[in-house]
Amino acid sequence: MSARLAVDIGGTFTDFALERGGRRWTSKTLTTPHAPEEGVLIGTRQILASAGMAPSDIALVIHGTTLATNALIERKGARTALLTTEGFRDVIALANEARYDQYDLNIDLPQPLVPRRWRLTVPERLDNEGKVLLPLDENAVRAQLEVMRGEGIEALAIGFLHSFVNPVHEQRAAAIAREEWPGLPISLSAEVSPEMREWERFSTTVANAYVQPMMARYLHRLETGLREAGLACPLFLMLSGGGLTTIGTAARFPIRLVESGPAGGAIFSAHVAKERGLEKVLSFDMGGTTAKVCLIDNYAPQSSRTFEVARVGRFKRGSGLPLRIPVIEMVEIGAGGGSIAQVDGLKRITVGPESAGADPGPACYGRGGTKPAVTDANLALGRYEPDLFAGGAMKLHVTPALAALGAHVGEKLGLSPEMAGLGVVEIVDENMANAARVHAIESGKGFTGRSIIAFGGGGPVHGYRVAEKIGVTRVLVPSGAGVGSAIGFLRAPVAYEVVKSLYQRFATFDVAAVNGLLAAMSKEAAGVVEHGAPGAPVRENRIAYMRYVGQGHEIAVGLPSRALTAVDVAAIRVAYDAEYTRFYDRPVPGSDVEILSFAVTVATEVPDVQAAADVADAAAPAPTRVQQVRDTRTGEVAPWSVYDRGAMMPGARVAGPCIVAEDETSTLVGPGWSCRVDGLGYLELERAAQS
Repeated sequence: MSARLAVDIGGTFTDFALERGGRRWTSKTLTTPHAPEEGVLIGTRQILASAGMAPSDIALVIHGTTLATNALIERKGARTALLTTEGFRDVIALANEARYDQYDLNIDLPQPLVPRRWRLTVPERLDNEGKVLLPLDENAVRAQLEVMRGEGIEALAIGFLHSFVNPVHEQRAAAIAREEWPGLPISLSAEVSPEMREWERFSTTVANAYVQPMMARYLHRLETGLREAGLACPLFLMLSGGGLTTIGTAARFPIRLVESGPAGGAIFSAHVAKERGLEKVLSFDMGGTTAKVCLIDNYAPQSSRTFEVARVGRFKRGSGLPLRIPVIEMVEIGAGGGSIAQVDGLKRITVGPESAGADPGPACYGRGGTKPAVTDANLALGRYEPDLFAGGAMKLHVTPALAALGAHVGEKLGLSPEMAGLGVVEIVDENMANAARVHAIESGKGFTGRSIIAFGGGGPVHGYRVAEKIGVTRVLVPSGAGVGSAIGFLRAPVAYEVVKSLYQRFATFDVAAVNGLLAAMSKEAAGVVEHGAPGAPVRENRIAYMRYVGQGHEIAVGLPSRALTAVDVAAIRVAYDAEYTRFYDRPVPGSDVEILSFAVTVATEVPDVQAAADVADAAAPAPTRVQQVRDTRTGEVAPWSVYDRGAMMPGARVAGPCIVAEDETSTLVGPGWSCRVDGLGYLELERAAQS
């Protein structure tokens, strides 16, 4: 039987999940930031050895990475130029003139990826219907290419006004550039983000061009390294929207990979929710660098067409560079095991977003780190056994962890290192709980009846306390939780989404024009999927983004996956009113509705999952040891029993406070909680009713 390998590169660890014939092997290795493919190849050799497999046994490799995201955040992409319509060079600097903080007189706004001298213009103009008002000046294009040569430009983004309606000028400019400058990476806004709103469209296109050379080189090195290691199988990439795509498409549109790892985690949670029959869950993924929370309803994560990267205002919407790409909607904050703690000018403990990463890592790694991280705080509280961290593959050092906590937090607040560690953990737990609250409010939802699915290296460690803070009484920790995002890659379909703008009003809805557009979009998306998964059965999903005339933001409404009729148009309007009411309590009678854009997603079919049956109670194993743990709610130190997860049979129940340990993570069961193993081997934590 052939096997499938998933690899997720994070800021601190690279995670691996290998499946074959119903069996699964998982492992972690430290990320190698200088050359991420080296960590992938090292970990691949290790997991193949532990599974007793040869490289030729692998039929498919699925990969997700934060490399594009990090390049945008750290401003380490290519020297990129923007070629745009004359008079519009400053669109990406002016943005929409909004302020993410109305009362900050010294507000720091995000700077464009392309400095002004590399934003070059040419005479050309289309109207809003795509008609040519001013032909493209081809000589001006050639002249600007010479300017770019002199500036040492490495990538080109082309974004003209109204090109999302008619791409003819962008395509001709790109053809000239390829004639004059063969090999120059070129990104067209009509291909990367063919939607109205030129700031978001230009920003997305520039970001794609900015990371394209680096990502293409990396993907080539990775593909070459895997082939040299004997893995001649296809390599698929995880997309931010939750699907898989080929390496060719990923190299062409690398901006669609910015949230690939977190997307895998959301798919993992959705799959687990379906296995357990849980229609409403909160996905909680805490890794080494960030924590991600995502609402999942009816076994599907929320999706979005907007995303921000490289925010200059911490957690503040509107303070980053906008990207118009298909993404799974979630909140991501700098709260991971490597997030660094410090005391600010107001004597407050703050955690993140700066991370110790994999090199040097937290102080307790013993690799030269001197600043306290969340992992150091957890170690100071007794939550980790120093000699058994990561299954014994990595030894933690208590002395440097306490020294870092004391020097950077404790001494400034008059606290012992241990109490400083308590403060750090409580702050990071509150940050994650607050992110979950904000995400729920912005989505018009709550936590009543929800369960938390906790995974990642830190999710099971912090899950019960976050649940207490937001009022959730059940936490589920699946098997393989420490590498949940990588396992999610194995559950993802091969999929591709196409988005196009076509302005419509319901009062004058052109059924024929919309059907023609949707058919063309369906053909384009199906072609990409067919290339990645020839002959596979597929499903199609269609969405329209609409709003009341005069509003500023759209709401997504599902469409039938077939040609529309006049009857469908009336039903879609009713569906919009219902969705608007869910967000804002009531519709707006008498107002016409306008549609700004359409999205078509084609994906391979995902096998059905049946909810697992319950199992009878079983005897709990004896604890393997006892650790002295400081409870973050009371500050008291007490003995906590430690159980080996592998020794706990389905139906076994243990009472908190205790720790259930495994190689990739540990599950903390707080006071007042109990932990039971279900029929799938998952840990289900329940909190006793509070008097």
